[in-house]
Amino acid sequence: MEFWDIIWYIIVCFAFIAYLIMLWMIISDLFRNREQSGWVKAIWIVFLFIVPWLTALVYLIVHGDGMAKRSAREAAEFKSAQDNYIREVAGEKSPAEHIADAKALLDSGTINEDEFQALKAKALA
Repeated sequence: MEFWDIIWYIIVCFAFIAYLIMLWMIISDLFRNREQSGWVKAIWIVFLFIVPWLTALVYLIVHGDGMAKRSAREAAEFKSAQDNYIREVAGEKSPAEHIADAKALLDSGTINEDEFQALKAKALA
């Protein structure tokens, strides 16, 4: 293979991968879009396979702003759900609540004074 054949091969591979990424983004946006009916989505899918590049460019021009908004909204919902899960698993007790729990354990005789002081120091740290 000559040098320019290799360069051309790299350019073609790049364009093909870029097209696949764009196609994936468009199809995922179609399914995420709740404003369009199923028939409209089906028509977009059919045209994506019949005239792929033209349809993809038209879709990006027509729905580009909506794609960005839907993507940002989905990312915000995902982050919110993740933050809620982390808070649920990690717990959100204040140091005073940890000390009160340790005091209840001390009063019930489950832990001794030294363990209570260690838990209190850990809560205040």
